[in-house]
Amino acid sequence: MNVLIKSATILDSKSDFHNKTQDILVENGCISQIADSVKNPHQYQVIKLDNLHVSQGWFDSSVSFGEPGFEDRETIENGLATAAKSGFTDVALNPNTFPVIDSHSDVAFAQNKSEKTATKLHPIGALTEGAKGTRLAEIYDMFKAGAVAFGDYKKPIDNPNILKIALQYTASFRGLVQSFPLDQKIAGSGVINEQTTSIKLGLKGSPNLAEELQVSRDLAILEYSGGCLHIPTISTSKSVALIREAKRKGLDVSCSVPIHNLIFTDSSLENYNTNFKVNPPLRTQEDVKTLITAVKDGTIDMVTSDHNPLSIELKKVEFDFAAYGTIGLESAFGALNSIFSTKKTIELLTAGKNRFGIDNHPIEVGNPCQITLFNPSPTYTFSNSCISSKSKNSLFIGQRLKGTVYGILGNNLCALRN
Repeated sequence: MNVLIKSATILDSKSDFHNKTQDILVENGCISQIADSVKNPHQYQVIKLDNLHVSQGWFDSSVSFGEPGFEDRETIENGLATAAKSGFTDVALNPNTFPVIDSHSDVAFAQNKSEKTATKLHPIGALTEGAKGTRLAEIYDMFKAGAVAFGDYKKPIDNPNILKIALQYTASFRGLVQSFPLDQKIAGSGVINEQTTSIKLGLKGSPNLAEELQVSRDLAILEYSGGCLHIPTISTSKSVALIREAKRKGLDVSCSVPIHNLIFTDSSLENYNTNFKVNPPLRTQEDVKTLITAVKDGTIDMVTSDHNPLSIELKKVEFDFAAYGTIGLESAFGALNSIFSTKKTIELLTAGKNRFGIDNHPIEVGNPCQITLFNPSPTYTFSNSCISSKSKNSLFIGQRLKGTVYGILGNNLCALRN
């Protein structure tokens, strides 16, 4: 990849050129020159775009595609193309495939699919065989193959001893264990947040307690066993308080929040739109306020689109029977940039790499070029025309968002929107 980027405002606090508007010359996939003005003697491709801003490449810690097994929902090829158009140079792929990603060969298969794409795919291996929660999977073999974390997607580790053993076992190689925050016995058959909205709509509710009991238990196990724990997609105020206290104690714990849980509340479900049926469920306005505060003060380490493409057959059914999940890659930047400053938005979208063992590359001469190109200013209404995913199950349709993505330069490839 050889390109010349003209007049780009660099947003990268780790770079000497932070907040400066510069030309950037990229040769053979690496940054070779950054200056006020750079000549183009070799007639490289020139990228000059309206109000162009660049940052380190963005990372999403929870993305689902479907392949292998559910290609009707999404393929890895189109999923990675969608991620690139959405500004992500790196995504962590959940193991909710068929077969489940629980072996060395499964991890290798997924990684091989992204060898020639601008966005790099980083598989998350299942923590237990087949994600059934009974026996640990081939964790170390998957780690050697390139898995960046281990967890059963959207499934809690019901057996506390399995979580204890997993944390102790992975501690020797700094493996990252994920435990989904849900006590299924408390949640029961609840499909939305247990509050006044669930009563009004006549839908069974899942209380905050179902999340908070699991978070409390998992943190107690972490304190006993040691190791590295990541709690994906928290959604309640008390979960924030529990994790904040655990960090104060010095426990090695991190957490994420879905972007949609920072914007929508359970009142959005009043028309029974199944695109708003997500797990964890949308909570109250008070929870949203607490989550936003926790993002700002660093208690919540990263945000995620929690991108989960689902075919129309899984969504266009009665609410009780609809599958959980929404796509979110395409709307991630515009949504975050609507509620946070652009500086904070970029900080959130570039967070999490170190936690998942993914290389960071500041925008400096000599570094590999892993950057995102975007315009933070325009506002627009998100619609089906904004969606590149095979599945269209987005809860952001009709929402006003701010900021557009031009594409990425990554993996020695250029992927810009047409």
